[in-house]
Amino acid sequence: MRGRVGRACTAGLVIGVLVTGLTACTGDAGGDENGKGRKSGKAEAKACADGTFAWSRVTKRDRLTGVSDPEWLGEGGGSLQNRMRRVYTPRPSVRADGPAPSPAEILFSFGKKTGDIDSDARTLAEMDGDTWAFTDVRLPAPDLDDGRVTPHAAGEYVRYAGVREVSADFRYTCPDGRTVSGHARNWTVDISGLTDCDERPDSALAREVARHACP
Repeated sequence: MRGRVGRACTAGLVIGVLVTGLTACTGDAGGDENGKGRKSGKAEAKACADGTFAWSRVTKRDRLTGVSDPEWLGEGGGSLQNRMRRVYTPRPSVRADGPAPSPAEILFSFGKKTGDIDSDARTLAEMDGDTWAFTDVRLPAPDLDDGRVTPHAAGEYVRYAGVREVSADFRYTCPDGRTVSGHARNWTVDISGLTDCDERPDSALAREVARHACP
């Protein structure tokens, strides 16, 4: 998943992303009636720019995102009409227990760890404007594909969709020895499929489909 993503700085809450201790965007700092700026009584902690990441407990899990109601087709099969309903919405997520690099930088390092990003750059900033969809903290969940499917045999069928979700813990260490710990999660592979309720589920995802849809 690669694409060019514009950089923006917003002072609001990014859904699904929580990184504590990050410095805010610059803006109107306020002032008194004489136009003199006020100074904060507490200095904001900042993340070092040249630290290193260490990742642990990397896990990959297929998650069901959409499923249809079962539909019976007689001999010879036919076109399935039931639409899928969403059961889970995957979202990129980053959290840290102190001043850390931006969520995009954390996801860039994470993507290199999982193999979803192939780059020799040490940081996302070194990409000179180019980036990967994996680093986009606003990456939307994939749409549920409602394209018609036509099995050619009788059976009780269910259509489903899913993603492969990856998550891990990280530790970010600065040259002066300061460390920040956190957790990151994102999704990679967009999955779609068809199963017959009369068949024995052969995977964790197929068993989840059966629990949601099959009698």
